[in-house]
Amino acid sequence: MNAVLVSSLLNAGLLLLLGAALYAAPSALLSPGTVPFGVRVPPSRAEDPQVGAVRRRYRAAVLWATAVATAAAAAEGALLEGVAAVVVPGLLLCAVAAVMWLRAHRALAGAKKREQWYAGLRQGVVADTSLRTDPVRVPWAWAVPSGLVIAATVAVGAAVYPALPDTLAVPTRTGDGTRHHEVATTFWTAFSPVFGQLVGSAAMLALVAALLRSRPDLEASRPAAGVARHRRFLATTSRALLAICAVVDVMLLGLSVMVWSGDRSQAPLFAVVGIPALVTFGIVAGLVVRVGPGGRRLVEGQAAANAANAADTADAANAANAANAADAVDAVDTADPEGTGLVQRDDDRYWYAGGTVYANGGDPAVLVPSRVGMGWTLNLGNPRALTGMIVVLVAAGSAALATAGLLA
Repeated sequence: MNAVLVSSLLNAGLLLLLGAALYAAPSALLSPGTVPFGVRVPPSRAEDPQVGAVRRRYRAAVLWATAVATAAAAAEGALLEGVAAVVVPGLLLCAVAAVMWLRAHRALAGAKKREQWYAGLRQGVVADTSLRTDPVRVPWAWAVPSGLVIAATVAVGAAVYPALPDTLAVPTRTGDGTRHHEVATTFWTAFSPVFGQLVGSAAMLALVAALLRSRPDLEASRPAAGVARHRRFLATTSRALLAICAVVDVMLLGLSVMVWSGDRSQAPLFAVVGIPALVTFGIVAGLVVRVGPGGRRLVEGQAAANAANAADTADAANAANAANAADAVDAVDTADPEGTGLVQRDDDRYWYAGGTVYANGGDPAVLVPSRVGMGWTLNLGNPRALTGMIVVLVAAGSAALATAGLLA
């Protein structure tokens, strides 16, 4: 197939995927229903006509921007014959989506304040002490595949290392396609993919351990069911992350074999990179569709919810009383087994930049559930979070510079 046509189709496909993700961002598929556009609203207002109106305006703008950006990326791909042409249209598309998101956020925040959406509602927060005393454990069995892949990579590398040529051909993606550049064969250059596997796997395990200890955003209306669902969410998400780590390690194994063998064929390279990318996309899509943000698409069996209700609700009541007395949080009403009568506390004052940045110096949590998309975000009001972020950035930058120096 003509290389220009392939480049144009690839650019258009990437922009369409980006546009689809931005279009779906304010939906319940990717964001919690009670925080549309990063604004906390009562459950009764989640489908308010004003929420639907700002959502339609946002999506209309994203659709138009996606169409223009896709056409521009396809045209630039035909002229430049490379995927680098997708960067500028992609950034412009993200800029349009960000502006429309902020406008929608301000519109909803203004309507909530003007119409007093929380007037007459009992607000509260809940916590469960068992998440600390008996936390969800790291699924070490799911880390075994990564270990086996790394061991296989080391074994293959050790076997072929004595016979390697003086230089290795390392594939690099450039603006006009994949090119190979020669680097001197040393222990460090030959086994750099193994170092990537080790660092990546260790980082993923550390991330999983941190996520399992992060603060949950439990539903104040039904704390027992929320705790059970949160445990399932943590277990499922941690396994998925470790599975993705194993897939990436397999990709690095394949790239290592290609470099060590001197294979410069495009088809095997495409398979080595493309197949793991598709598998990773499938795992992420499965999480989005079956789990949802914060595990809200998970359905607990009624028997399990009933069995956990008494103990969990009692813990939630104690935690709600002690969580933040200065905010006048109501105690959990345990007399109603089907609900507490509370709505989640309006905590918008701690969220900035359209509900994407959290900063609360009074919250000891380092990681908190994100309001936009699936996942977590740092509490920038916590000095430990800032310190950790700086350490991670310095370590990542040092590793990138060291790798670049080795392969230069």
